[in-house]
Amino acid sequence: MIAILKYNSGNTMSVQVALHRLGYESVVTSDPEILLKADRVIIPGVGEARSAMNHLKERSLDLLILSLKQPVLGICLGLQLMCKRSEENDTECLGIFNTIVRRFPPDERVPHMGWNSFESLSVTPLLNGLKQEDDLYYVHSYYAELNNDTKAVCNYILPFSAAMQHDNFYAVQFHPEKSAEAGARLLKNFLEL
Repeated sequence: MIAILKYNSGNTMSVQVALHRLGYESVVTSDPEILLKADRVIIPGVGEARSAMNHLKERSLDLLILSLKQPVLGICLGLQLMCKRSEENDTECLGIFNTIVRRFPPDERVPHMGWNSFESLSVTPLLNGLKQEDDLYYVHSYYAELNNDTKAVCNYILPFSAAMQHDNFYAVQFHPEKSAEAGARLLKNFLEL
């Protein structure tokens, strides 16, 4: 079973539809029992870091996420919440990735919205079959700094983490559910880990 975390964030239905197109059924839930038993957990996200983290903490979902042993995929805000801290309203996050989420310089065109390719990518099961020139869809004003867990780099104004992995936790800044064939490939890779 694939569980899509329901929390104070948008985009859960788009992810569920993308999984259905790939032939996978999923459930959108915040039920701890279902999340613990799921084969895969996806933390999608469109929203604001502090309110999302407050929602997770009020329901002890932050601790539950940290206890998960199965593959977990964070998407967009989901990636940012997996980092140590976000500059968005000075928010303490989950700390899975030892990096800071920063705001793009305000004098530049923000948010980063649209299609962009990788500047570099590592050989890793999540990115299997993806190429540096593949275009993926981004919508974000904040980015995760490069760190030891960075597996792919994108450049918009400056280089940032497009994909990260630490143990069973995977994360992407782009929206694979909106990224056509390359995004579908990434989701399939995650589901087959």
